[in-house]
Amino acid sequence: MWWLIEELESIRRFLGMGGDVLIAIFILSFMLWVVLLERWFYFVAVAPKAAKSALNNWMIRKDHNSWNAKAIRQEIISKQDIENKRGLPVIKVLIALCPLLGLLGTVVGMIQVFDILAVVGTGSPRAMASGISKATIPTLAGMVASLSGLFFSTRLDHQAKMTTQKLEDQLKHIA
Repeated sequence: MWWLIEELESIRRFLGMGGDVLIAIFILSFMLWVVLLERWFYFVAVAPKAAKSALNNWMIRKDHNSWNAKAIRQEIISKQDIENKRGLPVIKVLIALCPLLGLLGTVVGMIQVFDILAVVGTGSPRAMASGISKATIPTLAGMVASLSGLFFSTRLDHQAKMTTQKLEDQLKHIA
């Protein structure tokens, strides 16, 4: 249990080195990962059942070739496509916000460096070090959060397209 306390203390020190903007990046990346995990859970547990239900509803129909049947088939595919892509725009917005918050951290850190320079002058590099860390750490954290989320977002986007295409192909073979 002592190792958990040490880990939490190191996280607290890291967040302190990056300033308030780093805490905002942490909260934003937490929200990003909550939405990413929700979408992953959807594709693992919910999407196969929804596709099977849509396929069963289509197979119950007696008519598969009329104009009305084709419109209903297109509606089934469109509804499933909307469900598959739900949440993906939110993920993309959160990914885009991460580096922007990192840049905000850079600006805040550099303002702190200039404040220290105005008070102390250029003779004390140690005094400027905290401002420089508050300028670089949020930028690094924003980019890391953005890049890690981007990889999984691309995978989820691909999964959404493949799931919709698979349903469309299955409904074509029945028609």
